[in-house]
Amino acid sequence: MTLSVKHGFCVLLVCGVVMTAACSNKPLDAPAPPPVVKSTPDNWPANQSERIAKKAKYIQDHQAAFDWFADFAFSVSDGTPYIALRLLPVIAPELWGSKENFLDVVGLFNDPRQNGYPMPRGIGISALARETHRSDVDYTSFTCAACHIGRVTGEGGKTVYIDGGINTEFNIVAYRVKVYQTFQKIFGSETDSATRQRLAVAAFLAALDQAQKSSATFFYRDYKTPWIHLDAAYEKQQIDLFKEKATELLNAFLNKSIIDYTGFGALLDKNYKGFQARALQGFPGMADATGIYTVNSYNSAQQGFFTRMFATFILPDSPGITDFMAVWEQTDRKAQWDSAHKALINGGGQWNGNIPIPIYRNLAAQSTLGLSNIDIRVSAFAVELLDKLPATVYPFDVDINLAKQGERLFAKNCAQCHQPHNGKVYANLDTNLDRSYVVNWLIRRGGMNAFHDICSPTTTVSMKGVVSAPCAQFEGVSLEGKKDLIISPNDQHHGYNASPLNGIWAQAPFLHNGSVPTIYHLLVPKERPTTFYKSRLEYDQKFAGFAWSAPPPTPQGAASAAYLFDSTSFPALSNKGHAVDIEEHGQRYKLDWSDDQAGAMAIVEYLKTL
Repeated sequence: MTLSVKHGFCVLLVCGVVMTAACSNKPLDAPAPPPVVKSTPDNWPANQSERIAKKAKYIQDHQAAFDWFADFAFSVSDGTPYIALRLLPVIAPELWGSKENFLDVVGLFNDPRQNGYPMPRGIGISALARETHRSDVDYTSFTCAACHIGRVTGEGGKTVYIDGGINTEFNIVAYRVKVYQTFQKIFGSETDSATRQRLAVAAFLAALDQAQKSSATFFYRDYKTPWIHLDAAYEKQQIDLFKEKATELLNAFLNKSIIDYTGFGALLDKNYKGFQARALQGFPGMADATGIYTVNSYNSAQQGFFTRMFATFILPDSPGITDFMAVWEQTDRKAQWDSAHKALINGGGQWNGNIPIPIYRNLAAQSTLGLSNIDIRVSAFAVELLDKLPATVYPFDVDINLAKQGERLFAKNCAQCHQPHNGKVYANLDTNLDRSYVVNWLIRRGGMNAFHDICSPTTTVSMKGVVSAPCAQFEGVSLEGKKDLIISPNDQHHGYNASPLNGIWAQAPFLHNGSVPTIYHLLVPKERPTTFYKSRLEYDQKFAGFAWSAPPPTPQGAASAAYLFDSTSFPALSNKGHAVDIEEHGQRYKLDWSDDQAGAMAIVEYLKTL
C-alpha cells in the first residue's frame, strides 16, 4: 500500500475546489476591528457596467492564467485517452447526450467563447500544454472550469457566464457511472478479466473505424489556437498512435473506471448507508470530494483484509458532500503569517478551512482525479488568476434605496463574521458538522506527504518561459521545513468558515451542503422549503437564488440538469443552521429574520450589489 499512502490520501473541498479560500491555524481569540462595509452604489447600472468591464479587463490581463484554469488538462501524460473519451457515445449512444455535446448529460456545456473548441467547457486536452505537440497520445481530464465556470440566464434570455463561480450543472459521479456502464455494455455477462480487456479493445477500435468514416476531423474538428493546429493530419497521427497503443491505453482506462466505481461504492456503504442508490446518481453542483479522492486508493485494497483496512482507515469517517464553492477574490480570504512566521492565521475559506496555502489547495483539487502525473502549472496559474479575479456582478436590476437600508442591517448583524481574513471556524450555527470531520489523522498525514512530494519548496516549473518555484514560499516567507502547514491540524476545523460575500448572489443554494435555495430562505428559516429544484439556470430575482420551484418542461431530446433536492432524505443534506441568533464576544447578531421579513428583503437587496 506504499503507493496509496503516497498518492491516495489527501483532503480536498471538491473538484475544487479546494481551489477556494485560505484557512486559519487557530481561531480568532478576540473581537476583530469593525470591518469595512462596502457602500451601496448610487447608480446601479453604471456600477454594474463598470464591474463587468473590470472583470473582462482582468481576464484579458491574465489571459494565460485564465486559459490554464479554464482549458488545460491536469496532466500531459495521464488521464483518459482523448480518442477513447470521444468514442464513448459511439459505443453507447443511449447513455450519453446530444450529438452536439455528449457530455451535456453530466452538466458540461458548450461555451461559445471557446471558438471552435472540440469539447465542452471543462474538458482539457493535453496537446494544448505539451511542449512537443506530436510526441505522444493525447490525454484528457476535467479542468478547473468543470466545477468553477457556471452560467445563469440573464435578461432577455442571454447567458451570463460565471467565471470562477460554480457550475451547478456538473455531476462528476454521473460521469464515472456512465463510463462504467459503457464498459458493462461491452462486457455483457463476461467475467473473465482477460476476455473483458479483449472485448474492450475490439469495441473501441470498431467504434474508431466508424467515427473515421464519418469525418476526417471527427475528433478535433480542425481546432486551431495561436500555438497549435489540430488539423486532419494531426488527427490521423493521433489515431495511428492510439491504435498502436490501444491495448495498453484501454486496459488502463478500464481499470480506472472499475476502481472509480467500486471504490465509490465502498465509500457509500461506509458513510451513506440507506442512501446508496440515490447517492450513486450524483448531485449536480455537489460532490464528496475527499471521499472521491480517497477511493483512488482502492486499487491496493480490493480483497480480504486490505478491503477492511480501506473502509476502516483510508475512507473518511463521515459523509463529506458539499456544494462547489466560488473561487474568486482569494486575496480577501488569504491567510496571514503570525509574527514568528511559524503559523498561518486570520484566513477563511474552503468550507472548514484546512488547507491554508493556495498552491496546495489547487493541487488537492487536481488530485481529485487520481492522476499519477500532475501538471503543477495548472495550480500555479490558478493562484495567479484567482488572487484578485473579480466576482461576477449581479446581472439584473437592483432597488438601490432598499439596498441602502439593507447595508445598515448588514453592517450591524452580518459584517463582523463575513469579513476578509476571518479565520474563525463556527460550530455554533446548528448546521450538520459531518463535512468538518472527514479528515482523519491518516488522511491528513498522507495528504501532507503526497502534496509535498508533488511540489516541494525546491520544485521548479517553467511558467511563461520563466523558471519558477511555486511551492518555495508563501507571502514572502520560505516554506522550507514547514510541511505540517500544508494541512492544518484536524481538531481546529470542526465547524465552518464565514467567508466574505462578494458575488454571493451566484453562490446559491446556501449552507455548505446547498440545502437552502435563496438568500431570503437563509434569513427566514421558517419559510425554508424541505424540497426544491437545484441546477436551474433561471434566476429568482426577488429572493436571490437560482429558480427553485418546479422547472418548465424539458424539450424532447434536450438534457436538463435540474433535479429535485430533498433536504430530509439524508442527515448530511439537512437544511438546518444559520437560523438562531448568536452571541460573539458579548455582542448579539441576528440570524433569524422571520419576525422582520422586510429587514430580510432589504439585506437580500444589498447582498445583490456585492
